[in-house]
Amino acid sequence: MTIPALILAAGRGERMRPLTDTCPKPLLPVRGKPLIEWQMAALARGGFHRLVINTAWLGTQISERFGHQPRLDGHEALLISYSHEGLDFGGALETAGGIARALPLLGDIFWVLAGDVYAPQFEFSQSAVERFAAGDKLAHLWLVPNPPHHPGGDFGLSASGLALNQAEVRYTYSTIGLYRRELFSSLPFGNPKGLIAPLAPLLRAAMDNDQITAELYTGDWTDVGTPQRLAQLNEAH
Repeated sequence: MTIPALILAAGRGERMRPLTDTCPKPLLPVRGKPLIEWQMAALARGGFHRLVINTAWLGTQISERFGHQPRLDGHEALLISYSHEGLDFGGALETAGGIARALPLLGDIFWVLAGDVYAPQFEFSQSAVERFAAGDKLAHLWLVPNPPHHPGGDFGLSASGLALNQAEVRYTYSTIGLYRRELFSSLPFGNPKGLIAPLAPLLRAAMDNDQITAELYTGDWTDVGTPQRLAQLNEAH
């Protein structure tokens, strides 16, 4: 199933200032290429070539950098559409608002991932999509061990693979997940008025109804949220 993927790239990157004063965070260089390009390449390796990128802060730099049909690392050309929240509404719509805005470009099932997370070995697999499509859950999330800057984690994980809103042991949401359009049915399709809406309340409500599954990912993963973390990634190269 060659479903599309939405890469979230609309944030201001306040904690990355002054680096993000003139450059959107997804374009900051990590080990020789823009941060967002690592996610794009990983999707391409998995056979997922249809991408949507939402933008706001300095968003035209992203579309100017990649255009609509870039080729990365010898892979088949990507097909990129853009959801320019900054141009349309003057700023970012938060995660759920941005996803709702992009829904007309995405279809019934789609990947979502952040443009400011470094997970170069993550496998975007057709088998994961097929398993998700065969079930009836609203989302499947990949969780990671809690990094030092987020020790409390976000969600729990049951023995049967359900994501838990309340749990003694919590993991951090990697920002990578498979989603169904139905999860966003409480928001206007296409978000024509640019409603600002966070994602966590939708996920937590669905978790309370056993509608979200998850699994633990233990590969290389970094939330590139500060200049220090960016420098550490590049120094380790």
